[in-house]
Amino acid sequence: MNAAAPPAATRVAIVGAGPTGLALAVTLAGAGIDFVLLDKLPEGANTSRAAVVHARTLEVLDELGAGAELVRRGLPVERFTVRHGGRTAAEFSFAGLPTPHPYTLMVPQSDTEAVLLDRLRALGGGVHRPYEVTGAAQDADGVTLTLAGGRTLRARYAVGADGMHSAVREAAGIGFPGNAYEQSFALADVTMGWRPGRDEVSLTFHPDGLIVVAPLPHGRFRVVAVMDDAPAAPDRACVQDLLDARSPGQARVERVVWGSRFRVHHRVADAYRAGRLLLAGDAAHVHSPAGGQGMNTGIQDGYALGRAFADDRLDAYEAGRRPVAERVVALTDRMTRLATLRNGPARAARDTVLPLLSRVPAFRTRITTELAELNYR
Repeated sequence: MNAAAPPAATRVAIVGAGPTGLALAVTLAGAGIDFVLLDKLPEGANTSRAAVVHARTLEVLDELGAGAELVRRGLPVERFTVRHGGRTAAEFSFAGLPTPHPYTLMVPQSDTEAVLLDRLRALGGGVHRPYEVTGAAQDADGVTLTLAGGRTLRARYAVGADGMHSAVREAAGIGFPGNAYEQSFALADVTMGWRPGRDEVSLTFHPDGLIVVAPLPHGRFRVVAVMDDAPAAPDRACVQDLLDARSPGQARVERVVWGSRFRVHHRVADAYRAGRLLLAGDAAHVHSPAGGQGMNTGIQDGYALGRAFADDRLDAYEAGRRPVAERVVALTDRMTRLATLRNGPARAARDTVLPLLSRVPAFRTRITTELAELNYR
């Protein structure tokens, strides 16, 4: 936590110190650009939330000087498996991808934020907490942010990295069209015996909804399941029942370390910039957790926007990143709808075609390259 109050003026005000805001701040700090990073929470979140870091994001973190430490903390996983109950329907490997990181890194979001924050501090920066932005007004020369309690901050530009309910996006008057999925998601980090082991991320199809099991560091597993009405805090019995129903005979849950529920939207902001107000991360796009794309896209937004400031090419930011968000939202929507099919004939067609397609090397490479976000370099 930064004990000092924020200054009265800066070049770039960043609202939100999650992974997106931190990535932007580290990029600006490395380029010698003056900024102020604000967050309304008194301290960073200590829950795991997003737990997947893909190859392209690791390449970006390498550029920022944070990649090696995050890899040290995480668990590299090379294989992604689609299952029906205990039967394997398709396997995809990241091992042959053209990247220094041919795997997906499983690591709690709290670690990702901690590594980025450590890097920011090493560069002389920090986060001012807790400062909530309640309004933003721009003029020809800059932006005035109003903070809770009446304090103001003057900046040449302000960036909303403040999530789906972004105060900056609202102040900019930028639309955020899209919809919510009907189902809710249960999320739990657990210790358990899992028959497929710790060398893969497993996505299991089931008529009641998909369930994803992924290994985490320290012997834990992440379980994500679609439910019609997920409990606020899934307990051991809930997670065990889900696994028994959808992956029978595969799991024995010992303990729930942390659990939550969430509902998912698929939305892309109409624009990433309105004058001197800009958007990044969940303020600009939200989508299904299928494929673990959200935090990765946000970190890459932050890096791209920081480079746009450094290179004095702000107009290139939206042109480069908004199409990526549209593509990610479309991909995760297709994955979610494919995995949550309720219609019997449609499920049967999926279950027949996917194993056949997965035997085609070009198809496997296309899927892993897209998931790893290597197309977005």
